Amino acid sequence: MGIFASIILMLVPLTMLASDLTTIPFQTNSGDTTTLEAFAGQVVLIVNTASECGHTPQYAGLEAIYEKYKSRGFTVVAFPSNDFDAQEPGTDAQIRNFCTTMYGVQFPLMKKIPVLGENKHPLYKYLVEHSEPADEIQWNFTKFLLDRNGNVAARFHYRVKPDAPEVIAKIEELLGEKPSE
Repeated sequence: MGIFASIILMLVPLTMLASDLTTIPFQTNSGDTTTLEAFAGQVVLIVNTASECGHTPQYAGLEAIYEKYKSRGFTVVAFPSNDFDAQEPGTDAQIRNFCTTMYGVQFPLMKKIPVLGENKHPLYKYLVEHSEPADEIQWNFTKFLLDRNGNVAARFHYRVKPDAPEVIAKIEELLGEKPSE
């Protein structure tokens, strides 16, 4: 790397580098490519999900908080994954059908992705590296809460339900903040 490129990199804030969370591409459940920029200015709860898990009933809680707070600039974004005991074996169409039929899910549902190992999706690589603890996720329904600027603001264990007091308190705190310009 030349001296000029080194100087430029020193002047660019880390949040402006290409690894910025909001610019990492992924696909919607219907196959369209998007990024978290589609949710700019919103508080976003990202969750890795599975249809055949003991925590699958959390879909109901996720939908409830989505409905309660969406008018205030909140959304849930679900990323199905088959990484934990093959508990999400279905196709993307089957996953969508299950979520809407069984739990009335209206929040954005993305294409199934790997969230562990060497094939881990770059979005999850970033989330894990920029959260506390910066350890691999342990199971389905681990939650990452992003502030209105796309920063990881909190991480919640898979056993913490979406409507748990600590989750609601953090969502409400972040909804009270204005995005930076």
